[in-house]
Amino acid sequence: MKKILVTGANGQLGKCLKDLKNRYPEFEWTFTTKGELDISNMSSIRHYFERNSFDYVINTAAFTDVEGSETQKEKAFSVNAEGIKELAIAVANSNGCLIHISTDYVFDGEKESPYKENDGVNPLNVYGASKLAGEKYIEEYCSKHYILRTSWLYSQYGHNFFLSVLKWANEGRDMSITTEQIGSPTNANDLAEALVTVIKGDKEEYGIYHFSNEGKGTWFDFASEILRLNGQLDEVNLAKTDHYRTFAKRPKYSVLDNSKIQETFQIRALNWKASLKKLITTLKNNK
Repeated sequence: MKKILVTGANGQLGKCLKDLKNRYPEFEWTFTTKGELDISNMSSIRHYFERNSFDYVINTAAFTDVEGSETQKEKAFSVNAEGIKELAIAVANSNGCLIHISTDYVFDGEKESPYKENDGVNPLNVYGASKLAGEKYIEEYCSKHYILRTSWLYSQYGHNFFLSVLKWANEGRDMSITTEQIGSPTNANDLAEALVTVIKGDKEEYGIYHFSNEGKGTWFDFASEILRLNGQLDEVNLAKTDHYRTFAKRPKYSVLDNSKIQETFQIRALNWKASLKKLITTLKNNK
């Protein structure tokens, strides 16, 4: 029975993985929160892996505040880079495999076609730079690894754009949403399924992979589709803006090419609109 550790269990992806636990009883699952395993605390990581070992460690713990990273650079790098270095060393020393979640923000957005894994990286903001540093540490210190870059992650859990739009709509707020960026909204439930498929594949095809839902759109497109599928599009004053000011620079185009993970693990992602519809339908049915 494969032993799997999921860090960051209180985050949206951690919770989506926890939802899958009962569907995969062939795995022995362990879920840790920051209180049990603090990725930014070197001694916490060392002590934990002195007492425990796993076949696979899925690291979902991260400092994901893109805006906050600009003013909290030290914290962003502590969690997303230095902590990942220590985690990579600990997993390698226990002969495990590290599965790590990275981001489309390692790219600068100057490309006009979907980014492949071997395209040049050039992050525009501190968050992207810290995540890229984490990738480099994993490649250096843990030979058995899968790094999955994803984009525009959302789910029924945590704090994300999907839940924010629904909240604003329910509050009757006017929305002004940017059209400046193009990417692929990705359902964290689909990413969780992909991670399990990688583990079940049990292949030694280590390295960097891209996974996002198929298709592309702007944040305005994403908001429009959320409201349309939830039957609220006509109830909300939704406006486009091409000058949405943010502290952190973001890539204007960050669509990811999924062909490598499709070919290696036969993982085929849903179109983002279909996946969004599936989630909204599920949430309505569970009310």
